[in-house]
This record gives sequence, structure tokens and C-alpha cells, in this order.
Amino acid sequence: MSTNNRKHFAALVAALAASLTMAGCGTPGAPQPPSLNLPDRVTDLAASRAGNQVTLTWTMPKKNTDKLLLKGNIAVSVCRRQGAACDPNSVIILVAPGAAGTFTEALSGSLAAGAPRPLSYFVELKNHNGRSAGLSNAAVVLAGEAPAPVVSLTAEVHKSGVVLRWANAETVAQASNAIRLHRKLLNPPTAKSREDLLEPAPEPVERNLMVETCATEARSGFCHALDSDIRFGQLYEYRAQRVARVILDGKTLELASQLSLPVRVDAQDIFPPAAPTGPVAVATTGENGAGNAIDLSWQPVTDPDLAGYAVYRREGDSAWQRISPAEPLVPPAFHDTEVQAGHTYRYTVSALGQNGHESARSAEAEESVPNP
Repeated sequence: MSTNNRKHFAALVAALAASLTMAGCGTPGAPQPPSLNLPDRVTDLAASRAGNQVTLTWTMPKKNTDKLLLKGNIAVSVCRRQGAACDPNSVIILVAPGAAGTFTEALSGSLAAGAPRPLSYFVELKNHNGRSAGLSNAAVVLAGEAPAPVVSLTAEVHKSGVVLRWANAETVAQASNAIRLHRKLLNPPTAKSREDLLEPAPEPVERNLMVETCATEARSGFCHALDSDIRFGQLYEYRAQRVARVILDGKTLELASQLSLPVRVDAQDIFPPAAPTGPVAVATTGENGAGNAIDLSWQPVTDPDLAGYAVYRREGDSAWQRISPAEPLVPPAFHDTEVQAGHTYRYTVSALGQNGHESARSAEAEESVPNP
């Protein structure tokens, strides 16, 4: 083959290769199977029982198993299982993708009677053809007779917190159950930037207090508990339920009564500090022309809301007079220079709270100023 022919042949090969390459860019690949549009499985199903009411909660997926966004409401089948198979009368509800799913049912008949035993719940998300990617995780509650509800719940504000009382259980079996006190903050602060870094962090809107044993009041026969973790100025709501604990397959499960009727309490700080104790008065005589005086001291009050002290004095049976300044005294001591030789004075001290309330007065301390 001549040189010219070789060049012409090489050009034809290059042109053919380029043509095949360009044609390959537009050639469709292997056909892909159509999407079944199966919603992803639920993996965070949770269940709780209060009395005979069971509540399920879960998070709906946003995508299907092909990672494509789901559109429209999704059919959710609720499965309740005592043995190996789901109850044939499963409930179907419609829930939007990405929504917070919830379902509530009341147990009746044999499910609400007898000894405690496990009862499993599942949810299954189905496409428009009734197909699914499988059952969710299992959420287990206890079937059987629930404990008796807590009755006659009351709440009262004390200086040390909120005291809750309820009627004692009638049976030994009920008395062995713990009590869960649900507390809800009804006036949570509005969201704002914390300009003062020393300002305490906001308290949770809801929290629980477990009472393991009943502290019975001898006179009333009521049980009581103290919620000391409150903040004055807040409005709280309390509800209570009796909780039985059952161990099945090495796991501790709870069977709780229905919630009691709510009680509300306005936790206003109307309480004064504790009264000062141990007042001691000591007279001092003048030296180098200085006047007479009486030094008064007492044991400090440790209340966190203490603002200071006020000192009162009288002679004989005369009326008590406040002799300390209008502003509360900070140190637990006072130097009284308005005294005369040959006179006897009596003193008493009170504590003042930051809320403006004044405590009861201390015991009296008496001292006489000697004659020169």
C-alpha cells in the first residue's frame, strides 16, 4: 500500500471511530425496573399505655425505598400482636409523608383484664397497590388489668416547694406500686436571647417525679411528696398515675393507671425568711470621751432570698421601735450608740426577704449600760 493510500485509510478509521463514539453518547443503557414506590419502613415506633388507652407515636418517612420523595397521604396499617400473627382487624389510617404519626386505641375485653403480659404493636406503610417494605420496629406494652387510678390529688405551695397529696391505696398490692407525678409548666417564657449570662436556663415545660414509696400522714391517711425543684412565680399543673413494674424476659415493663384529674398551683413566693436566732447584746462604756454603746449580734440566716435584717429596741414595757436604717442590714450585727448609762434595753431582730416579706422576730436579748 502506497503512502497516500495508508494516509487515506488511517483517516477513514479515525472518522469511523469518532462516529461510533458520538453515536454511543445517545445510545440508551440497559432498561431500569420501574419504581415500586414503597415507603421506607418506620424505625422509631413507640407505645405507651395509661389505664386502658394505648398511644402509638412514630415519624413518617419522606422518601420511598428508591430515595424518591413521597407524594400524597400514605396508608398506615396498625398491627397489634399477642402471638405470632397480627390481629386480623387491623386499622388503616392515612398520614402525610414526614408527619408525626399518632394512633390511639382503648383496650377492652380480655386485653384489659388478667395478669400482665406483653402486647406488641407494629405499623406498616403501604403503597397504592397495598405493598410495603415491611413492618416497623416492635413497640411493646403490657396487656392485663391496669392499676387503680390515683384519686383526690391536691397541690399546695410551701416555702420548700410544692407539696402534693393523694388518697392512700386501698389494697396492699396497690400500695406497693410507685406513683408518677406529671408536672407541666403552664407559663413557659417566650423565646428570646439571653442577654444576662447569669440568668438561669429555662426549666423544661414537662417533667416527671417518681415516688417509690407512700409517705403516709398519720392523721389524714393521705400520701404526700414534695416537689422541691420549682421556681417561684411559675404556674404548674400536676397529674398522677399509679405504676406497676413487671419483669418479662429480663426486661422491666410498666403498667400504669390512667392519669388523675389535673390540679393547678400558682407558685408565688409569699414566704418570709426564717427568723434569726441567738441574739447577744454586749454593752461598751465610753473611753477617751467616746459615748456608751451596745453591740448586738446574732446567727446569720441562710435563706437564699435573704435581703437583710431589721433591729428593734424597747425599754421596759414601751412599744418596740425599729432602730436600724430603712435599708436592710447586711451583716448579722448592729452597733447601737443611742443608749444612756444606767438604762436597760431589750432587742429583737427580724429577717427581710427580697420579696419584701418580714420574718417573725427573734428571741429577745437584754443589756444594761453601766453607770460611770
